Amino acid sequence: MKTPFAIALTCLLLTSCDYTVPLATTPETDADPALVGRWQRIKSGGDTESLLILPLDKREQLVVYPAGSDDAMYARACLVHPAGRTMIQLKWFGTEQAAVPDDARVYQFAAYKVEGTNLTVRMLSTSAVDKDVATTAALIDAIQAVEDEEDLFSEPLVFSRISQTSED
Repeated sequence: MKTPFAIALTCLLLTSCDYTVPLATTPETDADPALVGRWQRIKSGGDTESLLILPLDKREQLVVYPAGSDDAMYARACLVHPAGRTMIQLKWFGTEQAAVPDDARVYQFAAYKVEGTNLTVRMLSTSAVDKDVATTAALIDAIQAVEDEEDLFSEPLVFSRISQTSED
């Protein structure tokens, strides 16, 4: 069946949908408006990959990755603050092919930085924080226990903002 394969493939592109528990069940912080827009990165082989972020409400955003692709995946995103860090919580809920997750591994977490027209994203590493933590409190404790930020996050993905007047 194509739809479960499409969601599995897209999750792999995102270094897999990692966690079964959220860091926050209800968004408590306003979303960062600097994230809204269309972003693009050039992969090592020269292909481009797009990321689309749109506001849903004051505290949540819609993330589409890779935007414009038949394998695009959709997530609700909100800001969370575990262990004094600002991170994005992603809850993946479906794909461009209308597939929905078939297990509870729907959460990912990322550190981010917007500088000028660049967005740098670093995903929380399952090597540093066990993906089998069972509760939000245990996840927060596991993040707090990792002191070396280099081990806490994956290699950075750097996207550039696509101006609204550019043609794709």
